[in-house]
Amino acid sequence: MVDFGVYMTNFTVGPVQSPSCVHEIGARDVPYFRTPEFSATMLESERILLALAHAPANSRAVFLTGSGTAGMEAAVMNLLSSRDRAIVVDGGSFGHRFAQICAIHGVPHERISLDPGRALRPAHLEPFAGRGFTALLVNMHETSTGVLYDMPMIADFCRREGLFLLVDAISSFLADPFDMASLGAGAMVAGSQKAMACPPGVSLLALAPDALARIDANDPGCLYFDLRAALKDGERGQTPFTPAVGTLLQIHARLREIEAAGGAASEIVRTAALAADFRGRIADLPFENLSESPSNAVTALRVRNRSARAIFSVLKDRYGIWICPNGGDLADDVFRVGHLGALESEDNAALAAALHDLHSSGLF
Repeated sequence: MVDFGVYMTNFTVGPVQSPSCVHEIGARDVPYFRTPEFSATMLESERILLALAHAPANSRAVFLTGSGTAGMEAAVMNLLSSRDRAIVVDGGSFGHRFAQICAIHGVPHERISLDPGRALRPAHLEPFAGRGFTALLVNMHETSTGVLYDMPMIADFCRREGLFLLVDAISSFLADPFDMASLGAGAMVAGSQKAMACPPGVSLLALAPDALARIDANDPGCLYFDLRAALKDGERGQTPFTPAVGTLLQIHARLREIEAAGGAASEIVRTAALAADFRGRIADLPFENLSESPSNAVTALRVRNRSARAIFSVLKDRYGIWICPNGGDLADDVFRVGHLGALESEDNAALAAALHDLHSSGLF
């Protein structure tokens, strides 16, 4: 039987390679969690997360056991309703997911549809001005195409129009600058498996006071995703249901590590340096960066007249390197290289050497 994942260098966008503090906790038995000690751990995690997100005073955080999509859906269910009119930025798979969630839960919405890799510009927003919209939903970094949207521009539009701003920062949190308070964002969704570099399965929600007011006034019509219950139990550092205890302990250790190393700013600088280093190493190869405004988190590369899937497979099977394939219409043309987690410049050098080797052999 193949020992899946052993000795692979991981350049995907999640799960990513974890630091030693995460590995050490993962090797232990999972402890019982209805204890004062676990409550104290979770309360400290909430404090650090809100600080890293630059959340405004009196914000709260929820750690929801479920993937990033669970966090997106919980946010929509609890923060929006049929009384809202939402604008959804749909520039790829994950922007489209917000639109799907709104449709399923009866939230009236209109989409701003963007071609893959294209930046959002003021001209895209202006047709929605003065039309009675109440919220804007955006994936700060459209992970499927590598695009980082201009959040100050979006925030300015939301302020002028009086819109509640819901931000999916799942792949950009701690990779790109994000100041929740200065942007006036009502809610942020992040995930455990991206720059947090922990196992997947936990969504992190930072909720500003205006989001808390919406949650208090709204009935999500569900049990597990009811954030009112999560916030109530969170006051004492607990959760309504059995959470992913081991992953939450890993998140706590990772949050403390990031805080001790200089906070979000330091982690963003490190990630940006990794991204710039990789992009410089492959600048002579015949790739096109798909994104007009790339995130530090990932480089999305278009391959002309060759199979991106083939590059993924050969790197995996011959070189022991994982990159991120794309799905849908971009599956044959685009692959992505992540810059998150416990990667070093030496890892970039190994991937760049492998890509140069494949280019010399005529694979692309």
